[in-house]
Amino acid sequence: MGSTVLSLRIDGELLDRLRQHAAKRGMSVQDYVVRTLIRDDFDERFTAAVEETEKFYGDARGSVTPPIT
Repeated sequence: MGSTVLSLRIDGELLDRLRQHAAKRGMSVQDYVVRTLIRDDFDERFTAAVEETEKFYGDARGSVTPPIT
């Protein structure tokens, strides 16, 4: 997979916050933003997969039968 340049115009205050969050993790702002976007994309796909599974199998959270001991 190749890479492409994405240019953003953001508020100085937001950039300062991004720098602080990135520094806490020992990352560059660019790496922090990319990882955040990847994580958010994963979260959305995971949520969609769970919803599709619940549609297919039904929401089993309330219907789990505990084992007899």
